Amino acid sequence: MSTFQTLTPSTLSRDAFVKAFADIYEHSPWVAEKAFDLGQDASIDEIETLHQRMSDILLSADHASQLALINAHPDLAGKAAVQGQLTEASTNEQAGAGIHQCTAEEFQRFTELNDAYKAKFKFPFIMAVKGSNRHQILAAFETRIHNSVETEFKCALAQINKIALFRLLTL
Repeated sequence: MSTFQTLTPSTLSRDAFVKAFADIYEHSPWVAEKAFDLGQDASIDEIETLHQRMSDILLSADHASQLALINAHPDLAGKAAVQGQLTEASTNEQAGAGIHQCTAEEFQRFTELNDAYKAKFKFPFIMAVKGSNRHQILAAFETRIHNSVETEFKCALAQINKIALFRLLTL
Protein backbone atom coordinates (compact mmCIF):
# COMPACT_ATOMS: atom_id res chain seq x y z
CA MET A 1 0.00 0.00 0.00
CA SER A 2 1.18 3.50 -0.86
CA THR A 3 0.93 6.45 1.47
CA PHE A 4 0.60 10.10 0.53
CA GLN A 5 3.85 12.07 0.46
CA THR A 6 2.42 15.58 0.92
CA LEU A 7 -0.54 15.15 3.27
CA THR A 8 -2.33 12.87 5.70
CA PRO A 9 -5.99 12.70 4.67
CA SER A 10 -7.30 11.34 7.99
CA THR A 11 -6.07 14.45 9.81
CA LEU A 12 -7.68 17.02 7.51
CA SER A 13 -10.79 19.06 8.27
CA ARG A 14 -13.64 18.70 5.81
CA ASP A 15 -12.73 21.98 4.08
CA ALA A 16 -9.05 21.06 3.83
CA PHE A 17 -9.89 17.55 2.58
CA VAL A 18 -12.23 18.84 -0.10
CA LYS A 19 -9.71 21.48 -1.16
CA ALA A 20 -6.93 18.86 -1.40
CA PHE A 21 -9.01 16.35 -3.38
CA ALA A 22 -11.55 18.54 -5.22
CA ASP A 23 -10.01 18.07 -8.67
CA ILE A 24 -8.97 14.45 -8.37
CA TYR A 25 -12.21 13.99 -10.28
CA GLU A 26 -12.22 16.79 -12.86
CA HIS A 27 -14.18 19.80 -11.61
CA SER A 28 -16.22 17.49 -9.37
CA PRO A 29 -15.61 18.25 -5.69
CA TRP A 30 -18.75 16.29 -4.77
CA VAL A 31 -16.69 13.08 -4.94
CA ALA A 32 -14.25 14.42 -2.32
CA GLU A 33 -17.14 15.70 -0.18
CA LYS A 34 -18.81 12.30 -0.16
CA ALA A 35 -15.49 10.55 0.51
CA PHE A 36 -14.95 12.72 3.59
CA ASP A 37 -18.53 12.23 4.76
CA LEU A 38 -18.02 8.44 4.86
CA GLY A 39 -15.74 8.96 7.87
CA GLN A 40 -12.11 9.54 8.59
CA ASP A 41 -9.76 6.86 9.83
CA ALA A 42 -6.14 5.92 9.17
CA SER A 43 -7.09 3.57 6.33
CA ILE A 44 -7.70 6.54 3.98
CA ASP A 45 -4.07 7.57 4.47
CA GLU A 46 -3.33 4.75 2.03
CA ILE A 47 -3.73 5.90 -1.57
CA GLU A 48 -5.34 2.67 -2.75
CA THR A 49 -7.94 2.74 0.03
CA LEU A 50 -8.95 6.35 -0.61
CA HIS A 51 -8.98 5.66 -4.34
CA GLN A 52 -11.30 2.68 -3.86
CA ARG A 53 -13.62 4.81 -1.73
CA MET A 54 -13.71 7.56 -4.34
CA SER A 55 -14.12 5.06 -7.20
CA ASP A 56 -17.06 3.43 -5.44
CA ILE A 57 -18.67 6.85 -4.98
CA LEU A 58 -18.43 7.55 -8.70
CA LEU A 59 -19.67 4.11 -9.72
CA SER A 60 -22.63 4.25 -7.31
CA ALA A 61 -23.66 7.79 -8.32
CA ASP A 62 -26.75 8.32 -10.43
CA HIS A 63 -26.39 8.42 -14.21
CA ALA A 64 -26.84 12.22 -14.39
CA SER A 65 -23.99 12.82 -11.91
CA GLN A 66 -21.74 10.39 -13.75
CA LEU A 67 -22.52 12.04 -17.08
CA ALA A 68 -21.84 15.50 -15.64
CA LEU A 69 -18.45 14.30 -14.40
CA ILE A 70 -17.63 12.77 -17.79
CA ASN A 71 -18.61 16.04 -19.47
CA ALA A 72 -16.36 18.00 -17.09
CA HIS A 73 -13.35 16.47 -18.87
CA PRO A 74 -11.69 18.39 -21.69
CA ASP A 75 -11.21 17.07 -25.20
CA LEU A 76 -7.80 15.53 -25.78
CA ALA A 77 -5.81 18.01 -27.90
CA GLY A 78 -8.94 20.14 -28.03
CA LYS A 79 -9.60 23.87 -28.04
CA ALA A 80 -9.12 24.19 -24.26
CA ALA A 81 -5.67 22.60 -24.51
CA VAL A 82 -4.63 24.83 -27.39
CA GLN A 83 -5.89 27.92 -25.55
CA GLY A 84 -4.26 26.95 -22.22
CA GLN A 85 -7.59 26.55 -20.40
CA LEU A 86 -7.09 23.08 -18.87
CA THR A 87 -6.70 22.33 -15.17
CA GLU A 88 -3.08 21.94 -14.12
CA ALA A 89 -3.54 18.17 -13.82
CA SER A 90 -5.05 17.86 -17.33
CA THR A 91 -2.32 20.08 -18.81
CA ASN A 92 0.40 17.92 -17.25
CA GLU A 93 -1.30 14.67 -18.30
CA GLN A 94 -1.74 15.74 -21.91
CA ALA A 95 1.80 17.17 -22.09
CA GLY A 96 3.20 13.95 -20.61
CA ALA A 97 1.62 12.06 -23.49
CA GLY A 98 3.22 14.41 -26.00
CA ILE A 99 -0.08 15.80 -27.22
CA HIS A 100 1.42 19.30 -27.32
CA GLN A 101 3.89 17.96 -29.93
CA CYS A 102 1.21 16.96 -32.43
CA THR A 103 1.73 17.89 -36.04
CA ALA A 104 -0.93 19.98 -37.75
CA GLU A 105 -2.28 16.79 -39.31
CA GLU A 106 -2.44 15.03 -35.94
CA PHE A 107 -4.27 17.98 -34.36
CA GLN A 108 -6.71 17.85 -37.27
CA ARG A 109 -7.23 14.11 -36.70
CA PHE A 110 -7.83 14.70 -32.97
CA THR A 111 -10.38 17.39 -33.87
CA GLU A 112 -12.15 15.10 -36.33
CA LEU A 113 -12.24 12.23 -33.85
CA ASN A 114 -13.35 14.46 -30.96
CA ASP A 115 -16.21 15.81 -33.08
CA ALA A 116 -17.29 12.37 -34.35
CA TYR A 117 -17.03 10.83 -30.90
CA LYS A 118 -19.12 13.55 -29.24
CA ALA A 119 -21.70 13.38 -32.03
CA LYS A 120 -22.10 9.64 -31.45
CA PHE A 121 -21.79 9.40 -27.65
CA LYS A 122 -22.85 12.90 -26.48
CA PHE A 123 -19.80 13.13 -24.17
CA PRO A 124 -16.04 13.55 -24.68
CA PHE A 125 -13.56 10.76 -25.26
CA ILE A 126 -11.89 9.93 -21.94
CA MET A 127 -8.55 8.18 -21.68
CA ALA A 128 -6.01 8.04 -18.88
CA VAL A 129 -3.12 9.13 -21.05
CA LYS A 130 -0.26 8.69 -18.57
CA GLY A 131 2.19 6.22 -20.05
CA SER A 132 0.71 6.61 -23.54
CA ASN A 133 1.86 8.67 -26.50
CA ARG A 134 -0.21 10.58 -29.03
CA HIS A 135 -0.05 7.71 -31.53
CA GLN A 136 -1.44 5.22 -28.98
CA ILE A 137 -4.15 7.70 -28.01
CA LEU A 138 -5.22 8.18 -31.62
CA ALA A 139 -5.27 4.40 -32.10
CA ALA A 140 -7.47 3.97 -29.00
CA PHE A 141 -9.75 6.73 -30.25
CA GLU A 142 -10.12 5.04 -33.63
CA THR A 143 -10.92 1.69 -32.00
CA ARG A 144 -13.28 2.90 -29.26
CA ILE A 145 -15.39 5.08 -31.56
CA HIS A 146 -16.94 1.82 -32.81
CA ASN A 147 -18.18 0.78 -29.32
CA SER A 148 -21.79 0.98 -28.19
CA VAL A 149 -22.87 3.95 -26.07
CA GLU A 150 -23.27 1.70 -23.02
CA THR A 151 -19.82 0.15 -23.44
CA GLU A 152 -18.19 3.53 -23.95
CA PHE A 153 -19.97 5.08 -20.95
CA LYS A 154 -18.60 2.29 -18.73
CA CYS A 155 -15.18 2.68 -20.33
CA ALA A 156 -15.24 6.44 -19.64
CA LEU A 157 -15.98 5.81 -15.94
CA ALA A 158 -13.18 3.23 -15.74
CA GLN A 159 -10.76 5.65 -17.39
CA ILE A 160 -11.81 8.45 -15.02
CA ASN A 161 -11.10 6.20 -12.05
CA LYS A 162 -7.70 5.39 -13.55
CA ILE A 163 -6.98 9.12 -13.98
CA ALA A 164 -7.98 9.66 -10.34
CA LEU A 165 -5.49 7.05 -9.17
CA PHE A 166 -2.70 8.67 -11.19
CA ARG A 167 -3.59 12.03 -9.63
CA LEU A 168 -3.69 10.61 -6.10
CA LEU A 169 -0.26 9.06 -6.61
CA THR A 170 1.22 12.53 -7.18
CA LEU A 171 0.18 13.76 -3.72
